[in-house]
Amino acid sequence: MFKKSMVAVLAAAGIALTGCAGGGAPAGNAGSADEKITMGFAQVGAESGWRTANTKSIQESAKEAGVDLKFSDAQQKQENQIKALRSYIQQKVDVIAFSPVVESGWDTVLKEAKDAKIPVILTDRAVDSADKSLYKTFLGSDFVEEGKKAGDWLVEQSKSSEPVNIVEIQGTTGSAPANDRKKGFEEAIAADPDLKIVASQSGDFTRSGGKQVMEAFLKNNSDIDVVFAHNDDEGLGAIEAIEAAGKVPGKDIKIITIDAVKDGMTALSQGKINYIVECSPLLGDQLMDLAKKVLAGETVPERVVTEETTFTPEQAKEVLASRQY
Repeated sequence: MFKKSMVAVLAAAGIALTGCAGGGAPAGNAGSADEKITMGFAQVGAESGWRTANTKSIQESAKEAGVDLKFSDAQQKQENQIKALRSYIQQKVDVIAFSPVVESGWDTVLKEAKDAKIPVILTDRAVDSADKSLYKTFLGSDFVEEGKKAGDWLVEQSKSSEPVNIVEIQGTTGSAPANDRKKGFEEAIAADPDLKIVASQSGDFTRSGGKQVMEAFLKNNSDIDVVFAHNDDEGLGAIEAIEAAGKVPGKDIKIITIDAVKDGMTALSQGKINYIVECSPLLGDQLMDLAKKVLAGETVPERVVTEETTFTPEQAKEVLASRQY
């Protein structure tokens, strides 16, 4: 069984800026410091503590930056986001920003924005479009690296010849973080043949989804050693299911999650979660800065990766009181 003691790991990810997307300010849009910028922002929803903090960051940063923010909540439905984007195009906003529910299916509406000379900024999640001219830049985390950090920690903890059975609670099917975190985690654990994913299912990034999936896993798998949840909320739901089954989360079943929101960090500090990879939702200030630069015709990186770290229970105890989200 997987019973190794934890080792403190702190790997700070550096900011990576690759490629450039220049060009002048779009005709008819705000481009001077004296003009108030109107931004249309289409949010995924309010499915998690991370998303709530992300929304708050964007709204507060827009207010501080003097940006007129038109905000919509897609309730985790792509069709709602596409409808919101088309509404922003009709309203002739200066810039559009959004966090795509899924990676595919955006080319048509993004081309409509481009034809209307309205620049688009992707936040948090990417799209799989082959035409990079459809958006100016992408601001967000390296999800593959997040999954890799989670897998690397597990490999470090499980240096034994005994099999380790892992269940994976994936994020929203087809979304960039779900696809990439799974990829990074699988690449990392491939280094240890004793680490096996025995079940994998989507919890849709929600606490209720994580609980339901974990209940099914426990019913169908008598020997589970580790849970890898794609976000804290799913991990917190898994904790509820594990405790209801009479097991001790963090001891009988190790739990690894991604995000580091306050509820997740609290569970980590209590030993119910064993390791969390950070994914910062505080993107508001960077988004407003990028929007102003794009509209002023300045050159911006085509990819901006946020700076993030990792936490063990001991480290969570040290920083919990100062967490902003």
